[in-house]
Amino acid sequence: MDSVVPLPCRKHLFEIPDDVIYLDAAAWSPLPRAVREAGEAGVLVKSRPWLHPREAIPAQAERARSAAARLIGAAADDVAIVGSVSHAIATAAANLAVAPGGRVLRVADEFPSLCYAFDRLARARGLVIEEVPRPADGDWTASLLAAIGRPGAPPLAVATLTPSHWTDGGLIDLDRLAPAVHAAGAALVIDATQAAGAVPVDVGRWRPDFLSFPTYKWTLGPYGLAFLYAALHRQDGAPIEENLGNRPPARGARRYDRGELNDPVLLPMAATGLELFLSLDGAAVTARLRRLTDRLADGLVGLGLSAAPAHRRAPNILGLRAPGGLPPGLMDRLRQDGVFASERSGALRLSPHVWTDEGDVERCVAALRRSL
Repeated sequence: MDSVVPLPCRKHLFEIPDDVIYLDAAAWSPLPRAVREAGEAGVLVKSRPWLHPREAIPAQAERARSAAARLIGAAADDVAIVGSVSHAIATAAANLAVAPGGRVLRVADEFPSLCYAFDRLARARGLVIEEVPRPADGDWTASLLAAIGRPGAPPLAVATLTPSHWTDGGLIDLDRLAPAVHAAGAALVIDATQAAGAVPVDVGRWRPDFLSFPTYKWTLGPYGLAFLYAALHRQDGAPIEENLGNRPPARGARRYDRGELNDPVLLPMAATGLELFLSLDGAAVTARLRRLTDRLADGLVGLGLSAAPAHRRAPNILGLRAPGGLPPGLMDRLRQDGVFASERSGALRLSPHVWTDEGDVERCVAALRRSL
């Protein structure tokens, strides 16, 4: 990271007032001006369809698909356009042939959309759900590695993992975990919601069977659109919804495309957000987010809030916990000071992005000192 050219703040690309400190990218991002303008142009397409031939819309789908593929190191043919990550995860679960008696591995307090479809799969196929409890030392990776290789455990059938815990950014190191999953002969399904657009996501390195991410968080796009990567050997499955666009001769992961794909509003918004992010140096974005979350952590020392050490948390999310729980009314007091963040499972979750500057960090620290 030290050799990466520092990335300047990109707040000028957004419409964030000076008195707003928005540290909630992990919930959803504000739209850059260019993305909003793309959406407004798309509304006009639907408002005045006689002026805009529908034949032009499929090109927008391929533009968005190609940008999403570039972001994760995939080919466009390997990426489906779906309506949500839950749609993607349901598609993945429906296309995994697993033998009864195996394990589905995940972390405790996982995001529900990564759980429900695999809970159903476990009931239907006689699988055991194993949730790795939150480790006292914060080392999710070591705990998961121990679970994968535990002697006498049922065979690992599927690992459903994320690059960090969604509640507080606890690091789940897929560079170490993916090879262990593959060595166990299990399928790997990755929810990259809290990673794509903030930290490197590389399907060539992790080799997942399926991987998904939405556009409304770190990739600066709209709500209601997501992408599903399917490995080559997983592209001959069945979609969970049948439509004209995903039937033969649809090729590759397009077999999983959602219905009503050719949305003149969401597709150009998603493509514009992805292309904006791709125009930046991804490594510089990650390095900047690390500096901002480290600075937040350093500024809050002595306030009775604890965070995982830097080497055990993702660069883009800082989760803070208090011994007796967060004080009542803390989030309301922060909002009154113009600081917008989230409380997730007892953690104050601070998640800056490219619009955040050092002044925002200082004002957040000051607001927390007053609130606490």
